[in-house]
Amino acid sequence: MNTKIIIATLFAFVACATLGTAQNTIQKEKCEQRNRIKEGVATGELNRKETRKLAKEQAQIQGDIKVAKSDGIVTHAERKHIKGEQRRASRHIKHEKHDVQKQH
Repeated sequence: MNTKIIIATLFAFVACATLGTAQNTIQKEKCEQRNRIKEGVATGELNRKETRKLAKEQAQIQGDIKVAKSDGIVTHAERKHIKGEQRRASRHIKHEKHDVQKQH
């Protein structure tokens, strides 16, 4: 079980590491957050309710990314807004992973 988690995390890290350009920083952060959520589920740090809440937040961010890209150009204001949402989501992931609730 632990070997599968380590391999999956390593694979996800390599996949995220390939995204390196400035335009892909938003995508890289999204990928890293998704991996942190998956890791939290695998280790039991996140229960179903927390996972659903974090997944909903990630879906909202993805929707904002899609809207920002819809006209072909992501403006500075749109990028700033998305990065702010990602920072907030990152704090939420950290909070949920480190609270005292465990999977049942």
